[in-house]
Amino acid sequence: MSAYDVIIIGGGPGGYNCAIRAGQLGLKTAIVEKRGKLGGTCLNVGCIPSKALLHASHYYETAEKKFAGMGIKATGLSVDLPKMMDLKLDAVDGLTKGVEFLMKKNKVDYIKGAGRLLGGSRVEISEEGGAKTVHDAKNIVIATGSEPASLPGVEIDEDRIVSSTGALDLTAIPKKLIVIGAGVIGLELGSVWRRLGAEVTVVEYLDRVTPTMDAEISKQFQRTLAKQGMKFQMSSKVVAIERLKAGVHVAIEPAKGGERKALEADIVLVAIGRRPYTTDLGLEAAGVRFDQRGFIETEHFATNIPGVWAIGDCTHGPMLAHKAEEEGIAVAQKCAGLWGHVNYDVIPNVVYTDPEIASVGKTEEELKAAGVDYSVGKFPFLANSRARTNHETEGFAKILEDKAAKRVVGAHLMGVGVGELIGEICVAMEFGASAEDIARTCHAHPTMSEAIREAAKGVDGWLMQA
Repeated sequence: MSAYDVIIIGGGPGGYNCAIRAGQLGLKTAIVEKRGKLGGTCLNVGCIPSKALLHASHYYETAEKKFAGMGIKATGLSVDLPKMMDLKLDAVDGLTKGVEFLMKKNKVDYIKGAGRLLGGSRVEISEEGGAKTVHDAKNIVIATGSEPASLPGVEIDEDRIVSSTGALDLTAIPKKLIVIGAGVIGLELGSVWRRLGAEVTVVEYLDRVTPTMDAEISKQFQRTLAKQGMKFQMSSKVVAIERLKAGVHVAIEPAKGGERKALEADIVLVAIGRRPYTTDLGLEAAGVRFDQRGFIETEHFATNIPGVWAIGDCTHGPMLAHKAEEEGIAVAQKCAGLWGHVNYDVIPNVVYTDPEIASVGKTEEELKAAGVDYSVGKFPFLANSRARTNHETEGFAKILEDKAAKRVVGAHLMGVGVGELIGEICVAMEFGASAEDIARTCHAHPTMSEAIREAAKGVDGWLMQA
């Protein structure tokens, strides 16, 4: 039995960042991953491959629909899907190999296999090839992530009824694609295949897309996607999905009950969310508490069992790679006897469509529900010089400030590249900035970032450029 200071079960963003930091702090560390590649869902079948396809499909649509308006003539445009998929795989391969290199660099043992708690400080690992080994650790970190959720009675075959994993690996562009779920994953992947030529219909149980985001953003976002050609069946529930000889039949009806309607497609993408991956980990035998949905219960990352921690999607909080990264770093610090903290009020969220959606902190709806008196500043990209120059004027920037505290407590952006702009707001919020602090900070001209400054001016009523 080999002994470690830290054993991490799961090699996704939470796990591998925890391992890197633990190694930097001089802890003897091992990371266990059964996929055969590090990086977890994010690098292998999530964030990274989806962004590769979003990037490539965006270029294709831009060339197809916008080049002529810029005075650029292009002929013979077509999609080489195998080449596009190769580009995606190249990005994934390079990054996963990079993570493996970082393990070596930081003296972390990488064990390919499935980890399972045996109770106490022991971890059993079923390694590739069938061998089982037992290791002892002062600290065990569960970072097993999540997996796609499905509808009751619906079998995801990754052929015609696919999860996000299958939707990233289609061998042909579907003529008709039905997306069940109007959240981030469904809208991003729906956008990929719509740009490449598919007729996309989104079925959503609730009355708006991205329902956890700012309501004003959601409303304009849906209008924009509809203008691009995406169809929506809102306030609708799926009651049956049937495979046909040459496609899939989907039966829907109003969420509150009513007449049933039939939809047909080549491919159905089930994107109703994700669930924690906490099965076959020996949690019950080890006495680790988890709730009915499978989320491991923690307090400051610690489970109820001393020396056992849980981070990322397998525990509560937003299912985001960067949230898991922050938790992984914090836990490594704690294992080394240092501070470990995550500010959950400053966890950004981005939808990588075109335009992008980016948000951080509270929404107006949350502030109203909490009885917080707040001020709003908004600025449209239509009035931003760089956006006008680029003909990318869709969307706006919104900043929310707590009136009493004079602190920015939320920001909600819709526009080209706003996933990059939201970082400025995160830094401002982390340092307790007021809107005036942002407004009185010089921004380069002409840039999209000036919209942030103008929205901040608007909080105090001195909007200048609109």
